[in-house]
Amino acid sequence: MTRRLGLVLVGLLATGCSAAVPGTATPVATASGGLPGDAAGLGDLVLTDVPSGLPRVPDDELDPPAGPKTLDDVAGYADDAQREADVLTDYGYRWGWERFWREEGGLTSVFLDQFDGTTGAASYAADLARNDTDYYGGNPDRTPAQLPDGCATLSVDEPAEESGLTGPAAFAWCAHGPFTVSVAVVGDTSDAALAEVEDLVDEQLDRLPRG
Repeated sequence: MTRRLGLVLVGLLATGCSAAVPGTATPVATASGGLPGDAAGLGDLVLTDVPSGLPRVPDDELDPPAGPKTLDDVAGYADDAQREADVLTDYGYRWGWERFWREEGGLTSVFLDQFDGTTGAASYAADLARNDTDYYGGNPDRTPAQLPDGCATLSVDEPAEESGLTGPAAFAWCAHGPFTVSVAVVGDTSDAALAEVEDLVDEQLDRLPRG
């Protein structure tokens, strides 16, 4: 499984919830409406600003670019793109969207991905949590008290230089119906970063349809 944030960071440096269904993150107030029918529709659901007030990074200033993602785009982040494509196909991957905000060492990212069903989304979120934890180090919290079932978090106090992280960071990965939500924040402290991650996850889940 991929490490999208680590790859995009290289480009950056260069240039109220409740659990209703076990294993599925479901916010108290969930958006109504049907599922997105294409990547653009998914992009309409992604947060447009963040609590910290960081300015949004234009998609084309990143390497690889942010914005809409196809299965082949996501598979291309892996060392073995064909194997990755096969795994994503098995998961029922449809499309994704990435968005970044940055200023003076602070960095926030939100990744939203859509699948054919809930099983693939849950498997993908679990894979991201496992592989990002292997990459950045630390011990994930798979039952965070401030987030619903289906979410895991990670705090990194002193990131390794090769990770691309410019300071303390926090991550969250959640499955919500046929969606996965992945959020990362680099801040002054890992506690502050985690608090913002929790707020962002709550806001992002609140924008998603029930599926």
